[in-house]
Amino acid sequence: MVSCQKIVVKVGTSSLTQPITGQLALSTIATIIETLTRLRSAGHGVVLVTSGAVGVGCVRLGLKSRPQTLALKQAVAAVGQGRLMRVYDDLFTSLEQPIAQVLLSRRDFMQRSCYVNAYATFRELLELGIIPVVNENDTVAVEELKFGDNDTLSALVASLIEADWLFLLTDVDRLYSADPRQVPDAQPIALVNRIEELEELQIQTGDAGSQWGTGGMVTKISAARIATSAGVRTVITEGRRPDTIEKILEGEPLGTQFAPQPRTDNARKRWIAHSLLPTGKIYLDNGAIAAISKAGKSLLAAGITKIEGDFRSSDAVQLCDSNGAEIARGLVNYSSNELLKIRGRKSEEIPAILGYAGAETVVHRDNLVLIS
Repeated sequence: MVSCQKIVVKVGTSSLTQPITGQLALSTIATIIETLTRLRSAGHGVVLVTSGAVGVGCVRLGLKSRPQTLALKQAVAAVGQGRLMRVYDDLFTSLEQPIAQVLLSRRDFMQRSCYVNAYATFRELLELGIIPVVNENDTVAVEELKFGDNDTLSALVASLIEADWLFLLTDVDRLYSADPRQVPDAQPIALVNRIEELEELQIQTGDAGSQWGTGGMVTKISAARIATSAGVRTVITEGRRPDTIEKILEGEPLGTQFAPQPRTDNARKRWIAHSLLPTGKIYLDNGAIAAISKAGKSLLAAGITKIEGDFRSSDAVQLCDSNGAEIARGLVNYSSNELLKIRGRKSEEIPAILGYAGAETVVHRDNLVLIS
């Protein structure tokens, strides 16, 4: 087994709970904990991203289905999170493996200072031999800044800590061309070199999770897109057989593996590319696209053809071609209202149009990341 790698393991509600009752699947959880402890003992840095707080809270409170309102979800999550961590702590402690609870919100990734601080905290925890147990801070999250699912959270954590592997544990052993529970002749997929291959193969991915969870295969593919673009090899495999992780690390072709893409060494650009939520779109002409994608130039107002969204200066925006396909992402120097006035105009005209001297560039190349 290759030593000293950073590994993020995401466990979904479907793996942590019994499908009918919603009760914790203690034998599966114990096996997951044994596997992660062995990985840590072998010298790997291990992070566990766990779902289940809302599901566990529902069972604890006798609720028959997942709550629909944000306030009730947050209350139920507060009940379930304590119960979930108690189980993890008891089982990890029995193996003498220390853990730490880390609750994150989307805002922790969006604010640069919080992002840097989170990176430093993870680094110290891993150096101390501690396994961080990560979940979304459901109790205080607002709807528009929620991750939506812990697949996304795990991918962002993997990008943050510059992980080597992200394992998404689910209720099937790998990705198939269709849901094998409904389509008996669905074909297994062992390796995905580019996410676009799945679109070319017309893979059918359901967007529904279990009764107690929020995810589905589509969220896992979306997470794989985030993680692989950050240079993290991503694997979808079965949660009830966590020892598969060790076999995959030893080279066995199990699960579905998504090949990593080249990782930028610029930490700030990784933050822009993978952690910020774009608040608008800027459409570019062919000249501007060539300038930023081939010549490494900044974006100027002259190359902008259309604006979408309501954003402020310093917000993250998507830079798109005429068809709306994202080619880059960056931090914008003007608000959407200002850009509506200066789009298509030369930089020297901007002071006269706006009445003040703004930035020469709309998105500076140091704050711009190409999307492969």
